[in-house]
Amino acid sequence: MTNKNHTTLYTGVTSNLPKRRVQQHKESYYSQSFTSRYNLYVLVYWEAFQEIGDAIFREKQIKAGSRQKKLNLINGMNPLWKDLTDDVENIMDVF
Repeated sequence: MTNKNHTTLYTGVTSNLPKRRVQQHKESYYSQSFTSRYNLYVLVYWEAFQEIGDAIFREKQIKAGSRQKKLNLINGMNPLWKDLTDDVENIMDVF
């Protein structure tokens, strides 16, 4: 997730990206959270995993990487940095 100016990045893991977590970010559901404080509501990158352990492992890899590595991931998947919220609306249907 990022803000409208793409100045801050957030990496997280969830079991329900489209129907719950993205909406919580957009609505600032947790008003004291990092994403709320920095207005991070634009979904610019995502990955899906069958197993939560695999997702957590990948989250840690991404968080440990440099900002440039994160930018490279985003630019590789979403070079226009468009909000992918609508694109992930039905991704849970395959699980």
